[in-house]
Amino acid sequence: MWGLPPSDSVLHILSLVALAAQAMSAALAAGRRSMDWVGVCLLGCVTALGGGTIRDVVLGHYPLPWVENPSYLAITAIAAFATVLIARTVHRLTLAFLVLDAIGLVVFTMAGCDVAWQMNEPLAIVIVSGMITGCAGGVLRDVLCNDVPLLFRSELYASVSVVTGLFYATAFGLKLNDELWTVLTFVLGLTFRLLAIRYKWEMPKFVFNGEEK
Repeated sequence: MWGLPPSDSVLHILSLVALAAQAMSAALAAGRRSMDWVGVCLLGCVTALGGGTIRDVVLGHYPLPWVENPSYLAITAIAAFATVLIARTVHRLTLAFLVLDAIGLVVFTMAGCDVAWQMNEPLAIVIVSGMITGCAGGVLRDVLCNDVPLLFRSELYASVSVVTGLFYATAFGLKLNDELWTVLTFVLGLTFRLLAIRYKWEMPKFVFNGEEK
């Protein structure tokens, strides 16, 4: 998740939105697998908080935010449960799933970069921290749902996280306005991901079938 930025900061507000968004994306995925309500809420928590938990364990960043502030668990569980109640009235759930996931990917990438930067890590670790935070929760969700993770599908995903992280980290070195830069990074990252989905932008593929000519 994130390293507890000030409660009135733009990143904190976006992070709360992303928590709910990722939990809702998990609930939609759980619904496709006919999970019970407890499973839906549990998957929502794992998806929304998993990436940040892995990041903090790797970086040795304690206490974990959701341990220090259990209200984050409540936010994710409530968002997931609310999705159960409204899902049948929402059309085009596939699109909703992708948009919610994109929001989580971009915001959590920024949050992960922010945590590593506060720990005085080098730029490479800052970017990797952002990518772990942004991508890992979605991977856990898809693996638990027995789906191929979005990270490994065709449209750009991890690349969006890397670009978002690099753009966001620029503000650290140039001492730019934090709030404005956070909003600009969010718009850039979300637009990039949605365009990648719309136009099916892909990285080059490695194809090897093991047969020799």
